[in-house]
Amino acid sequence: MTQETGGFAAFNLNPNILAAVIATGYEEPSAIQQQSIPIIMAGKDMIGQAQTGTGKTAAFALPILHCIDPAKREPQALILAPTRELALQVATAFETYAKQMPGVTVVAVYGGAPMGPQLKAIRNGAQIVVATPGRLCDHLRRDEKVLSTVNHLVLDEADEMLKLGFMDDLEVIFKALPPTRQTVLFSATLPQSIRAIAERHLRDPEHVKIQTKTQTVTAIEQAHLLVHADQKTSAVLSLLEVEDFDALIMFVRTKQATLDLASALEAKGYKAAALNGDIAQNQRERVIDSLKDGRLDIVVATDVAARGLDVPRITHVFNVDMPYDPESYVHRIGRTGRAGREGRALLLVTPRERRMLQVIERVTGQKVAEVRLPDAQAVLDARIKKLTNSLSPLVADAESTHGDLLDRLTADIGCTPRALAAALLRKATNGQALTLAAIEKERPLVPNNAPRGDRPERTGDRPDRGDRERRAPVPLAEGRARCRTALGARDGIAAKNLLGAILNEGGLAREAIGRIQVRDSFSLVELPEDGLEKLLAKLKDTRVAGKQLKLRRYRED
Repeated sequence: MTQETGGFAAFNLNPNILAAVIATGYEEPSAIQQQSIPIIMAGKDMIGQAQTGTGKTAAFALPILHCIDPAKREPQALILAPTRELALQVATAFETYAKQMPGVTVVAVYGGAPMGPQLKAIRNGAQIVVATPGRLCDHLRRDEKVLSTVNHLVLDEADEMLKLGFMDDLEVIFKALPPTRQTVLFSATLPQSIRAIAERHLRDPEHVKIQTKTQTVTAIEQAHLLVHADQKTSAVLSLLEVEDFDALIMFVRTKQATLDLASALEAKGYKAAALNGDIAQNQRERVIDSLKDGRLDIVVATDVAARGLDVPRITHVFNVDMPYDPESYVHRIGRTGRAGREGRALLLVTPRERRMLQVIERVTGQKVAEVRLPDAQAVLDARIKKLTNSLSPLVADAESTHGDLLDRLTADIGCTPRALAAALLRKATNGQALTLAAIEKERPLVPNNAPRGDRPERTGDRPDRGDRERRAPVPLAEGRARCRTALGARDGIAAKNLLGAILNEGGLAREAIGRIQVRDSFSLVELPEDGLEKLLAKLKDTRVAGKQLKLRRYRED
């Protein structure tokens, strides 16, 4: 175990946590982890000055999980985060590290989702609560004792919380917690407001300060594509059509994803294989050898399974799933662009992962350019180019070797050489679409709330934003009014978020709410006409994804 986990074994963490660390592919603790884990495990208060991207989530998640008692079905640790996106990211990290700890439950508490299930999860004994301050205060108003058993508090990105105006909420939360708790505060900067909080609420805290090192990957051309999670496989297949690659490695997070994606690639005729932790060493070696000698062109791998993989002919890296931290990203894409060769790295980014993209850009010191799915014309050109390249070497001596056979077949069939050539092309291309109309039908449908990367650029002959907003999607049902909010897909909003917030704060029955349409920069919601002004007043201070809902009647004239 010590050999496999390197420096992590020195912390004497719970063996089940160490096993989870192995599964994520971590090999050595980062600087913030090296310094923070022993302090937090010892139960001391701490101030950590570190940027996002330094591995600070694991720096507090691992020692806190070590201190959790799974037998106690009550909240034991509270992590406060400034935004819904960060809260979800932290909760996911805790779930990953707790995978092999039976009985440990994590709940994420944030605005824009129904309060009932959140409070139920806390009352049912979730030991780890990851929350945004505003929504947690809403819960405290319903049950002021909900945090009475918490003995570990972490303030993640405390400076951001103050910038977002959560100071009063933090004070309410501090009062609701036991005074004997351990408090850990992480902040990129330490302005006077943060120092004041530390003086009031931390006991003799130890200080840890980490300078972020910029990691450069200048030899590799980097790009990202904004895409919804359920479109990833179709996006990968579209990108492969136009990418001119020799060998390629794709990174995903789970073993099952390696199998699913490799299977989808094989079904499309690619020479692909999966590489994950369940694959025996001799099989792993065969896969790598096949990638080296050209029997395979694509390997779909998890981080841990790709350790030590060094194949010179790899020209492309696809990050199909976002890595857990920037260091993993740099490590992944470093498998291409070696020995002076060109390399290309593509990253698929879902709407809620845009924050991590920004972190990656900051840590690497490079902008990761946005690309779009290839259009039908680009796919058609790529397919014809591949067909041309495969046929060109055969043409030189084809007439001398098969000319007589051509004459006989055209005579026997009673067709022209052109008709016979077209029939043979149809057979050779095995039903592949080779017209613009046919390729358009193959392309995945883009939903209303597609990320900006899936939308066509606005040009002079397209309607402007005002025209798009004035376009009424469907007639209104009798007794309903259409309302508008400036929150849309680019804010990470989905229809279910709006539905949950309105149901929870407005006190409506589900059937009272009609169609919800989420566009990129705004959303439309159908609400009952009867009592609408009173309802809008009730929803006045409602927040979704950390932002004010601000619903108003939508005028379509």
